[in-house]
Amino acid sequence: MFLIFFRVQAELKEAVRTWPHTDPLSWAQRTTAVTLLNRLDQSLEKAVAALKLNDPKYYREFEPLLTWTFWTIPQEWRTTDPSLVYPSTLTSECYDEQLSDKCLTLLLGTWKMNGTPCIVTKPCRDTMTRFGCPCYSLSHQLLYFMIGRMVILICGLAGFSDFHKTDWLQHILRLQDDEVGCFGRDKSFISQIIGDELLEQLQPHRRVKRREKILPDGCSSHMTAVAVGALGGYLNFHLTEQDITKRPLS
Repeated sequence: MFLIFFRVQAELKEAVRTWPHTDPLSWAQRTTAVTLLNRLDQSLEKAVAALKLNDPKYYREFEPLLTWTFWTIPQEWRTTDPSLVYPSTLTSECYDEQLSDKCLTLLLGTWKMNGTPCIVTKPCRDTMTRFGCPCYSLSHQLLYFMIGRMVILICGLAGFSDFHKTDWLQHILRLQDDEVGCFGRDKSFISQIIGDELLEQLQPHRRVKRREKILPDGCSSHMTAVAVGALGGYLNFHLTEQDITKRPLS
């Protein structure tokens, strides 16, 4: 989910570029957005440098995605088809981190040096098109096709307007920690992750968790990344809604 922050960076840059600033309030809001963008630019620059140093293999495989210029911002909004909603979902995740990473590198052509891009193997196709996948698995299926669409040329990030419901936004904001502003700052959740990390240290050959990192202030890096990505989509959507020139005629 580290990749989501680059999508947010693209969302913020597009928002700053198109922000209406014909009155003092809009201008002040845009100034705040610019400040946030500058902080994000600096943070991501440091994060990429640290990733390159600490995990060079991951950096090499996902380097094409580690820049805001890769992520295309939708210029028009669509709506989803309610008839495609799953009547029910699986009770467990159908996601495998190693396979998902491999499928993405096959799309990007980073599976080896100067590798051929746009490769879709049967295991990748079966996993990424499997029906009924819940939560985390579904988000990675969406990410896979978003990346494929941008190389081969998840919801609101792909330009679907009906994913930006006001009550959903309110729910996201209620989940935000009042003290530090992050997401997933839950003691029971933190205890579970710490326990998993200890178990992984004691049994190094046992893989018990994803690339989840608990930040120094106790926040969930994964949940924060997902929430921030969603908020970036809301920002871009609401700016579009305020621009009457981008609204449909009927």
